[in-house]
Amino acid sequence: MSNRSFRFSSDLSSSGNTVLVSASSSRYEGDWSSILHSHSFTELFYVREGKGNFLIGEKAFPIKKDDLIIINPHVRHTEQSDKSQPLSYFTVGVDGICFSFHDHEDFQIFNCRQKNKDLLFYFHSIFQELDEKADGYEQICLNMLESLTIQLKRITDSAFEVMSAKKPSQECAAVKRYLDSNYNQPITLDDLASMSHLNKYYLSHEFVKYYGISPINYLNRKRIEVCKELLETTDHGISDIAHLTGFSSQSYLSQSFRKYCKMSAATYRKLIRQADPAKNITVSRESKKTNN
Repeated sequence: MSNRSFRFSSDLSSSGNTVLVSASSSRYEGDWSSILHSHSFTELFYVREGKGNFLIGEKAFPIKKDDLIIINPHVRHTEQSDKSQPLSYFTVGVDGICFSFHDHEDFQIFNCRQKNKDLLFYFHSIFQELDEKADGYEQICLNMLESLTIQLKRITDSAFEVMSAKKPSQECAAVKRYLDSNYNQPITLDDLASMSHLNKYYLSHEFVKYYGISPINYLNRKRIEVCKELLETTDHGISDIAHLTGFSSQSYLSQSFRKYCKMSAATYRKLIRQADPAKNITVSRESKKTNN
């Protein structure tokens, strides 16, 4: 998988509080295993070339050149490329908005072949600005995104409405920040309730409402993301990684990793190093023992 990605360093937003989060340009090269995942922001996924399937949960939807997929926050998804016609695509992540579709789904697939030149102009312009990083480039990227959204409404005959995303309560936002910073510590729902001065059942309900996931599941997902980073960039053994990320045991890490990533931690590390030889650092004796 060849990939060019950017994350925005500032919290630049429009007057409507739309915030650009990330952008990437990717091409499938037969060396990557697709994993279901979700984001806390809305994602636009535009197919430049090729064909394949787009998975929403356990359902697969065929996609092809010039398809644009809009995925609202907290929707589990991934792409699967056809090997004979590999996918090449753009993605843009944007926070502060979500899309209300007429069929009440949390995602939608539009084919934009008749206006592909217009949409590609906006995507290419965003990436040109990201490459050059001239003064005000983030604002231009944001303007391009807003223009792209208007163009899409024209193409689809207003098949959706752009809505302001719900903002989390102060207490939920504080809990999320705490989990992001202290994921390597032992944390229970009772601890979070005490910290936020909320009933634990009410806290869990509100957290799910705003983030689409319970506090403890969010904590585990955060730990898994850090585990993946450590598997990619270090030679730590699995037991060491479990300790560094707050899992109570290696077996609990292994169980959780399989649940979220549909593969073992050892398999994930192997796939990463096959895809990127630069990450083929020497694995420690403990890691080799654990992975066997």
